[in-house]
Amino acid sequence: MRKFFIAAAFAVLLGLGSASAQVVVRIGPPPHPPREVIPVRPGPNYVWAPGFYRYEGNRYVWVPGRYIVPPRPRMHWVPGHWAHRHGGYVWVEGHWR
Repeated sequence: MRKFFIAAAFAVLLGLGSASAQVVVRIGPPPHPPREVIPVRPGPNYVWAPGFYRYEGNRYVWVPGRYIVPPRPRMHWVPGHWAHRHGGYVWVEGHWR
């Protein structure tokens, strides 16, 4: 039982550390995404993850989309996005749901 509480406390602290590590970008909003040409799916289990803008130094740089495989059946990809917070923009990572 004690190991469980130690593991839970570690997970909470790890989550707090990553949440506070978000960088607020004061230049924005990010540009509208370009129209992507989605290539043929390489296999039946692949899911398209759309491209996104990454902030590098003093500008936004486009990262093209790609195919990825879900970790478990029936999961879907929630794309990352820029959210308006704290007087600027923060990147919210894409994730499986």
